[in-house]
Amino acid sequence: MAVDWTQLPRELVESIADKLTIYADYLQFRAVCHSWRSSVPNTPRHLPPQLPWLMLPLVQSNRSHRAFFDLSARKLHHLQLLEATSHRKRSCGSSHGWLVILDESPAVLLLNPLTRARFHLPPLSAFPNIVSFNYSEVGMEYALRAVSGEIYRRSLREMRDTFIKKVVLSSAPLNNNFIALAILNYYHLLAYCKNGDRSWSFIHGANFFCEDVIYYNDLFYAVDKNGAIAVCDVNGASPRVSVIRPPLQLDGDMQYLVNSGDDELLLVTRYVDLQYDDIDPYAPIVFYKTMRFEVFKMNWSEPLWERVTSLGDRMLFIGESTSMSFLASNFRGCLGNCIYFTDDCEFYDGSFGDYDLGIFKLWDGSIEPLPCYPRNPHSQTHWPPIWVTPNPC
Repeated sequence: MAVDWTQLPRELVESIADKLTIYADYLQFRAVCHSWRSSVPNTPRHLPPQLPWLMLPLVQSNRSHRAFFDLSARKLHHLQLLEATSHRKRSCGSSHGWLVILDESPAVLLLNPLTRARFHLPPLSAFPNIVSFNYSEVGMEYALRAVSGEIYRRSLREMRDTFIKKVVLSSAPLNNNFIALAILNYYHLLAYCKNGDRSWSFIHGANFFCEDVIYYNDLFYAVDKNGAIAVCDVNGASPRVSVIRPPLQLDGDMQYLVNSGDDELLLVTRYVDLQYDDIDPYAPIVFYKTMRFEVFKMNWSEPLWERVTSLGDRMLFIGESTSMSFLASNFRGCLGNCIYFTDDCEFYDGSFGDYDLGIFKLWDGSIEPLPCYPRNPHSQTHWPPIWVTPNPC
């Protein structure tokens, strides 16, 4: 006799669903029939951190959806995202599955592309160094105060494109105690806000620690060009900062901090080189290209950075998003001992040139392209791809 799977006891359906670890599998499980769908919640709370999807650049022909490439399944997911389907909008980070979106207004929007949930952080006009904001001052809407005290002006577009480098969250915004930290390009400052704040506050004592920031063991850790760390405690009424300066002075071009997943703090150093594309000898294209990476882990007893020659089964994801680490064996089609990287070079101008992204293999130093992205250095480009973790919460 054929088995009627729709008649499985509710307790058994719930038990099976609780053993699923991939969100896409959970969705397919709920889609089997009405009985299974009604037996398990719409939003799973038990899932471990998910492998990030790569949000691809906006396609001109599709102004209502964004494409996300799933590395493990080797397929595209098209999500309706009206809030992020314009070249006038910029994503300046993703953290805990939430995109940080800026446009030509002071608004700072957090958006969960999976659930379409929205949350507003304090606007750009609420940073301490913004003296005034006025729409009527066309092309000079923002007035900013420099460290010297001098007042200068910036347009809506300039503020969207260059004021904030990246925003990192302590947790998803649905957590009432979440904290947002912004890395500012101007004067290399860090600013933060807590849930419910109407303005941003600077973290004094952490200037120039603006290469990358990670939330680690209930504190924000920020790194500078040389690998020094500023440990920022913003849980109290005012920030407290302590600086760790390991003896090793790094010479890389970009630095990233990653929680290894084994509660170790990793530092990833990226080396880039200037490249020329002379297809047109009268107007050569200049762009930056990643050549290699080096990885270090923090030895807290010294403290010092120790060189890591192998990540084992680990794979790291770095770029404009919050850096992440996963075990490759938990996801089909993924490579361990690799760094999956995207383009977040500060010199990228969003006009022409190859996106600098790929998979760096630590065992031989080679770089292979991501399977979703063919190289096309002569095409018109917009904002580079960015890693986004699928988060149903």
